[in-house]
Amino acid sequence: MATITLKGNAISTNGDLPAVGSKAPAARFVKQDLGEATLGDFAGKTKVLNIFPSIDTGICALSVKAFHDKLGGRDDVVVLHVSRDLPFAQKRFCGAEGIENAMTLSAFRGDFARDYGIEMTTGPLAALCARAVLVLDGNDVVMHAELVPEIAQEPDYAAAIAAV
Repeated sequence: MATITLKGNAISTNGDLPAVGSKAPAARFVKQDLGEATLGDFAGKTKVLNIFPSIDTGICALSVKAFHDKLGGRDDVVVLHVSRDLPFAQKRFCGAEGIENAMTLSAFRGDFARDYGIEMTTGPLAALCARAVLVLDGNDVVMHAELVPEIAQEPDYAAAIAAV
C-alpha cells in the first residue's frame, strides 16, 4: 500500500506500482470504440502509461496534452492515457481539445488499477486510479515508474521521457 495526497490530505492505494526491472502485469482496457485493447497490442513498442483519476480534471487534461505534444509523433513509442473514465468521456475530451490520434484507454472494466497497485482505497476519489506514469519497453519490462505523490501535481515528464 502506498500513501499519496489530495491537496495535502492522505489517501491510500491498494498496493505499489510494479518495480523498475520487473515485468508489467497483463492489462486489458476498453478503447473509445468499446473494443478491447491489451498491452500485447503494442508489443515491440515502448509504452508510456499516463495514468490518472479523470480526464475531466485540469491536471489530467494537462498530462494528456503534454505527453501527446512531446511523444505523439514518434513511431517507436505509444502513449497510453489510462483512467477509469468511460470511453465516451475520453472521446469527448479529445474532440473538444482537438487532440487527434491520442490513445485513451478506459480501465472501468477489469483489474488494471488493482493489479498495478494504483487503485485509491480511501478519500473522495476512492476506486479511481492514482496519478502515475510507467514506461515499459517493447517486452513490457518496467523502465520507469512514478507514483505522483500529490494528485493535484503533474507527473515528472522529463524523467518519463528520459526513460524512453
